[in-house]
Amino acid sequence: MTAFAFPPPPTPVVPVAGSGMLFPVRRILCVGRNYAAHRREMGGDERDPPFFFAKPGDAVVPGDGTVTFPSATDELHHEIELVLAIGGEGADLSPEAAAGVIFGCAVGVDLTRRDLQNHAKAKGQPWEAGKGFDGSAPISHIARGAPPPDAARIWLAVNGEVRQSGRIGDMIWSPAEILAQASTLWRLAPGDLIFTGTPEGVGSLARGDVVTGGVDGVGALAFTLSGAKG
Repeated sequence: MTAFAFPPPPTPVVPVAGSGMLFPVRRILCVGRNYAAHRREMGGDERDPPFFFAKPGDAVVPGDGTVTFPSATDELHHEIELVLAIGGEGADLSPEAAAGVIFGCAVGVDLTRRDLQNHAKAKGQPWEAGKGFDGSAPISHIARGAPPPDAARIWLAVNGEVRQSGRIGDMIWSPAEILAQASTLWRLAPGDLIFTGTPEGVGSLARGDVVTGGVDGVGALAFTLSGAKG
């Protein structure tokens, strides 16, 4: 008889807005530099295709609460993003087919230990420690339905001061194009979350900061960075 060596860890979940349902998280994929102004801000070439990196599924943390300021960093950055929640599956999808696997959308913040990321980049090393740490993906409830229109505003404020503001239409690659591209590298499946990139204005956070953000037609989130070291 086969038995687990220890009880399996709980499945990370995100509430679905307006229902009693929970969305079980399988994995998190993130798109880098998908807004032209942010790409310039980070020193990139607008002609480059998007690239992906990953966070563990248990990096999600519900908004409207407290997020622990992570250890080992003096330069924690915020990146507000539209998040696609996947409810279908498929590989090598066309953009039209990729749009059909979307369960809903959420608002997320890609928290980044920028000093660790930059140090790893300078040495040509992987930078998971800069992106995939515990609690690095605060997220709102998931709103059922398609992504918002291009005119929808995406924004983030720290202690009431707006730092990031843009439109979904500012994306270099649209949500459907992002999913199509991702599906050439991974088979998309229910439970996947795709962070779609951030507008310009990323910046540092400090312990005690109150972070708020939203996407028109999707929702909003708010969290406070705990004063204690993680």
